[in-house]
Amino acid sequence: MPSINSVARTAILAASQNRVTEGFMNRYGMRLGASRFVAGETLSECVQVIQQLNRQGFKCNATELGEAVDTEADAHGAVQDYEELLRRLASENLNANVAIKLTLLGLAIDEGLALRNMAHLLEVARGLGMFMRIDMEESTRVDPTLRIYRRLREDGFDNVGVVLQSYLYRAVADLNSLLPLRPNLRLVKGAYLESREVAYPSKVDVDSNYVRLMEAALSGDGYTAIATHDRRMIEHAIGFVERNRIGLDRFEFQMLYGVRPQLQRELLAGGYTVLVATSYGTHWYPFFMRRLAERPANVLFLARNMVRR
Repeated sequence: MPSINSVARTAILAASQNRVTEGFMNRYGMRLGASRFVAGETLSECVQVIQQLNRQGFKCNATELGEAVDTEADAHGAVQDYEELLRRLASENLNANVAIKLTLLGLAIDEGLALRNMAHLLEVARGLGMFMRIDMEESTRVDPTLRIYRRLREDGFDNVGVVLQSYLYRAVADLNSLLPLRPNLRLVKGAYLESREVAYPSKVDVDSNYVRLMEAALSGDGYTAIATHDRRMIEHAIGFVERNRIGLDRFEFQMLYGVRPQLQRELLAGGYTVLVATSYGTHWYPFFMRRLAERPANVLFLARNMVRR
């Protein structure tokens, strides 16, 4: 029988696609609690958050929130927005990189279009001395995303990373195929609603696969971003790198803005590199709902704010 958390997660992810709920949240959500996880609706608001985090010693990345585009004009608009983001972070001398979804760059329209747009942004980023990471999306996007990543690496871009999701059965095979590239990988558990045909339905299995991925990636020659808020997983990672004498320059911990800030500070005080992922923009609703789905207890936080108003 599915657990309460599993049922709640499914319901929250379904609500993330409900236009009525989205309309209500777009009107009231930032005041009700979305601002805890979203670093503002404008780039300037996000920059202020990153400046504060940098002063505390954290690295950051920035993402302009948005979903798949269905016209080349919209994809071109996203390219322009991300150029502005890259140049703004560089001009402010911020310790930050940029993450992006390929569907914003036209992946749903044409794979070649997304590749060209991503290559253009990486040229801009390289000129600014900056790194970009390609975010992973639904399971149907994994193959084209990894094809584009490999093509970019073949074309000489070493300022690009990618993401693997441990809830997918295929993740270990994907990792093994990428390790010869000495990749910069972010490991996550996964935040989309997937079928049992492609993803582990049990949290225990997702966690076990995360450990397998993490140990294999850390044992390779690349750089590993351990993106989790699970203290047990973090402690396992620390024990593994200590036993295997893996240098602190080979990995970092990544957490989301507003999620377990005390744990973020503890890791930073322990000498570990900690990156806080910040997101901004007016299209924050699906992102926010996926954050609630990752930890359904956060719904109580939202509910308390609604009662107080």
